[in-house]
Amino acid sequence: MELVILVLCSFFLFALIKFLYDYLWIPLRVQHMLNSQGIRGPPYRFIHGNNKEIIEMRKEALSKTLGLTDEILPRVQPHMYTWINKYGRNYLCWNGPRAELVISEPDLVKEALKNTETTFPKRKPSIYFDKLLGKGLATIEGEKWARHRKLANYAFHGESLKNMTPAVVASVENMLEKWKDREGKEIEVFGEFRLLTSEVISRTAFGSNYLEGEQIFAMLNKLSILLNRNAFKTRIPFINMVWKTADLIESDTLKKGIQECVMSIVKKREDKVVNGEADNFGNDFLGLLVSAYRDSDEKNRISLEDLVGECKTFYFAGQETVNSLLAWIVFLLAVHGDWQGKARREVIKIFGNQNPDPDGITKLKTISMIINETLRLYGPTNGLPREIRREVQLGKLVLPANINLLVQNIALHYDPHLWGDDAHLFKPERFADGIGKATNYNAAAYFPFGLGPRSCVGMAFATAETKIALSMILQRYTFTLSPAYVHSPTPIIALRPQHGIQIILESLHNDA
Repeated sequence: MELVILVLCSFFLFALIKFLYDYLWIPLRVQHMLNSQGIRGPPYRFIHGNNKEIIEMRKEALSKTLGLTDEILPRVQPHMYTWINKYGRNYLCWNGPRAELVISEPDLVKEALKNTETTFPKRKPSIYFDKLLGKGLATIEGEKWARHRKLANYAFHGESLKNMTPAVVASVENMLEKWKDREGKEIEVFGEFRLLTSEVISRTAFGSNYLEGEQIFAMLNKLSILLNRNAFKTRIPFINMVWKTADLIESDTLKKGIQECVMSIVKKREDKVVNGEADNFGNDFLGLLVSAYRDSDEKNRISLEDLVGECKTFYFAGQETVNSLLAWIVFLLAVHGDWQGKARREVIKIFGNQNPDPDGITKLKTISMIINETLRLYGPTNGLPREIRREVQLGKLVLPANINLLVQNIALHYDPHLWGDDAHLFKPERFADGIGKATNYNAAAYFPFGLGPRSCVGMAFATAETKIALSMILQRYTFTLSPAYVHSPTPIIALRPQHGIQIILESLHNDA
C-alpha cells in the first residue's frame, strides 16, 4: 500500500513539475529572451496566455459598426491593431503557453516567407483547421506538397484556365437571369455570390454542379464558423483528452459527413470508367486527383486522405475567396460611383455587349486596379502562420525553437509607412502602374495570395473568375448601396460582411 502511495505521489509530483515547466518556466524564459532583443508585447498570463484578452477585445470590437470609409483594422483584428501601435511592427504574444512572434516589418516578412520549407515551415494545423481542410495543399509539406502542387498547377493554369471561361460565363448568366425579376429592388449580393462561386468551382474543378456539392459547402461553412469561434480558446491537453466540447463533437460529425459526400462524387467518376461511359477519369481537377489516387506507380499515388483533403481545400478556397472578393468589390463600387463608371466604360469598350473572353480579360486594366485595391483593404485577415522548430536567425533576431511565427499581411496592407496616411481609403489609382510600382517593388508590402513558393495556386483562376463576373454585372446594371446596409466586416477565414451586402440594382437598358 505504501509503495502504491509512493508511486502515485511520485507520478503527481512529476506531472506537476512538467506542468509548471511547460506552462510557466518555458514561457517566462522565451519572453525574457525576446524582450532582451527589443521584442515586446503583452505579458504572458499563466495557462491562458493572451487568449482571454483577445476574446474580450474581439467581442467588444465586433459589437460596433463602422462608417463606410472607416479603417477596418480596429474591428477585425483589434488586438493586433492595439499591440502594433503599442509595441511596434513586430511583437510577442501568447496563444496559451505557446509564444507567437507576430511580424509586419517588410524585410523580416520577405525573409520568413522565402525560406518557408526549410527554416519557417507551415504550422501544424489546429484541430478545427485540420478537420476543415485536412491533408490538402494548405497544410502538407515536402515532397508530398510538391507532387500535389504540380497537379493543381496543371489544373488551374495556362490552357486549362482558358478552357474554364465558358463554364464561368454560363454560371454568371444563370445568376443574372434570376436578377431580372429584382431590378429596382434590394438584393443581398454576398449570398448571391456564394451560390455563384459554389457553382463555378463545382463546374470547373469537379465536373458537377452546385446541387451535387451543396451539402459539402454547407458543412465546410459550419466548420469554418466553429474554427473561428475556437481560434483563441486555450486547449489544455489532459482535460481535452478526457472531455470533448460540443463544438469538437459537431466538428467530428461534419468531417465524417464531408468525407462521405466527397467519396460519393469520386465513386460516380470512377463508375463512369468502369461502366465504359468514359475512357479516363477526366482532365479537370477531380479527374487528376482520382487518376493519382488510382495510379499503379506507388511513388505517384496519393492516399484517400490526400484526395479528400484536396477536394475539401478546393471546394472551400475556390468558393470562399471569390465570394468575399466579389461582394466587397460591389460594396466599394456602390459607394464610389465614379470608379463604378470608369470600370463600366472599360468593360463596354473591350467587350461591348458580348460575353468576356480570355484575351479581353487580360486587357481590363481599371478592373485589375479595383481588384488589387479591394484585396488590399478587404483581403484575408488571419495572416500566414508558420512555426520555428529549431533555433534560427531572422534578420538580427535569434529565435528559440518551438515558438510560432505569424506573418500579418493585413497589417502591411494598412501600414501608413508603406501606403501613406490614407492607407485605409479606397484608391485604386495606387495600382495604375501595376503592383510593383505601387509597392516600390517591395514584394512584402502587398501579398493577398501569399508570397514565396507557397503562394496561392488558385490566384489566376480567382482573378479571372472575378473579372468575368464583374464585367457581366457592369454590362447590365448600375448599383447603389441600400439604406438597409450596415457596415460590419467580420473575420471568418476570409473577411465576410456580418449582415450581408444589400444593394439596389438598376438595369442599364431601362436607363437608355
